[in-house]
Amino acid sequence: MLSALFFMSSGLFLGWSLGANDAANLFGTAVGTKMVKFKTAVIIISVFVIIGAVISGMGASHTLGALGRVDALPGAFIVALSAALTVFWMTNWGLPVSTSQSIVGAIIGWNFFANMTTDLSVLSKIVSTWVLCPLLSAFFAALFFFILNKTIFKFNIHLLKLDHYTRIGLIFVGAFGAYSLGANNIANVMGVFTTSINLPPINLGGLYTLSSTQQLFLLGGIAISVGVFTYSKRVMMTVGKSIFKISPIAALIVVMASSTVLFLFASESLKIWLTSRGLPSFPLVPVSSSQAVVGAILGIGLAKGGRNINISVLKSIGLGWIVTPVISAFLAYIALFFMQNVFMFKVY
Repeated sequence: MLSALFFMSSGLFLGWSLGANDAANLFGTAVGTKMVKFKTAVIIISVFVIIGAVISGMGASHTLGALGRVDALPGAFIVALSAALTVFWMTNWGLPVSTSQSIVGAIIGWNFFANMTTDLSVLSKIVSTWVLCPLLSAFFAALFFFILNKTIFKFNIHLLKLDHYTRIGLIFVGAFGAYSLGANNIANVMGVFTTSINLPPINLGGLYTLSSTQQLFLLGGIAISVGVFTYSKRVMMTVGKSIFKISPIAALIVVMASSTVLFLFASESLKIWLTSRGLPSFPLVPVSSSQAVVGAILGIGLAKGGRNINISVLKSIGLGWIVTPVISAFLAYIALFFMQNVFMFKVY
């Protein structure tokens, strides 16, 4: 059991990194515009990300499992550690990078080392969401911007009331986004361990039974919460202030748009409902809240004419998205070599 906890520590570190980077972005715009206090934001994120992870975290984990089934615990340790270190370094540079891209890169590095075939159809599905996620978020942000503007103009809402409604809206939409993030991104944190660790189910007084996977997701959710509390403020400020100077109303729209996109890629019940009626559905793939938030801020900027968008910051963030999976894959391959040939642990 102690060895399992040691190897699982890299997944917990990855959860901490996700909390420091991705999860914080849900309230980055709200905190950046001083509509919600930082302490309030991290409490809401911490509670709802754990609930989302435990209750609805299974859907997106299947797609990562299809990309690479890491069935040896030391191998899972290295994959998660490589992804976590990559995100940690990017976070230190103040860049809102994607934990989803980092873990995908690490899994591909493991596939190369273990001579396993990478399913290109699964990989193309995942990569397509890296483009679709920010584009969808920008679309929803622009749409919500026009709808909200028309609503405010039609009902002539007083400025003080509007400020009050905006603060309440940011809290509720942020909670929804945190739930969706937990449901969607917990697969990044603990997904690689689900095939190598099997815990006995825990019965919670006959009301609810936590499976082995849900217990792992609970631990990962707690690690995300710790990351939010301890190390998220710098990235919040990058997202909330640097790309585009936004108003409190725009901050609400950004959170609403990014939360909607996270939910679309996380909800297994929505996918079942759509497919049962012959309608197109979104793939259950872990997507990045960083990409969703950046896309939403860009959508707001374009809806306002695109005059004040900080292109230099946007280029830096885009570069981070490109190099993240490459660095993670390279790091995983090198670390797997040392784990197997120097420390003599079987990694596959």
